Amino acid sequence: MVHRPSVPGDLDHPRRLWARAAALGMLASADLTDGTYRLGPGRLRCESAGGSFWWRMSLHDAGRAVFCGQDADGSHGHLRRVPVDLLAGGPAWLPWQELRREQEDCALGYVYWWQDGAWARAPYPEDLVDDGLALSAAWVRDDAELVLPLAEAAGGGAEGAGHPVALDGAVVGFLDRAESGTVDRAAVRALLGAFSPDGPAEPRAVEAAHAFAVRAALTPGGAPRPGRAARAG
Repeated sequence: MVHRPSVPGDLDHPRRLWARAAALGMLASADLTDGTYRLGPGRLRCESAGGSFWWRMSLHDAGRAVFCGQDADGSHGHLRRVPVDLLAGGPAWLPWQELRREQEDCALGYVYWWQDGAWARAPYPEDLVDDGLALSAAWVRDDAELVLPLAEAAGGGAEGAGHPVALDGAVVGFLDRAESGTVDRAAVRALLGAFSPDGPAEPRAVEAAHAFAVRAALTPGGAPRPGRAARAG
């Protein structure tokens, strides 16, 4: 479970985080989950359907990454008399212009950066209640935190006999393929099919999801992902 406020150890390796984030966006492209996803090369932003939270993951050269966002209820740092400087101690390679603008607009609740094999963030005051990561993106910690909301998104069918187990296996299996960049149409079809065990996934949904997977560099020869070669070890 993600700490509140969160700590660097709450976030999994960027390769797995990108796989989870992209899987969420892919499912949204097939109308299986809510939210608005904006995808670019090595960059994915999500805004919740009700506007209660947003998060963004970006991949950078030399295997570096940034995960940031805000939750309307859980992020408290910008509400303090002296707002928390979420960029304090940040390395020179951060997208400073964008992050500074968001912080000045009180639009940031947390900012994490990955370099040299570890996540880091600015220091928090000891009395900070929460930064919002747990409420907006608890799935950063492990696969199980992703399966739960996906099972809920699957609706009543998720409570049918054996369906939670099948969905769990389908999600984890897909994430393994996504992390290694070996997703194909069959993998997409299998994941989407886990949401509708009574029948095959619609061809239109499969095509939309597969196209998203290609753009997210989850497939062999997919769109370039910054730092991908550097993280391949």
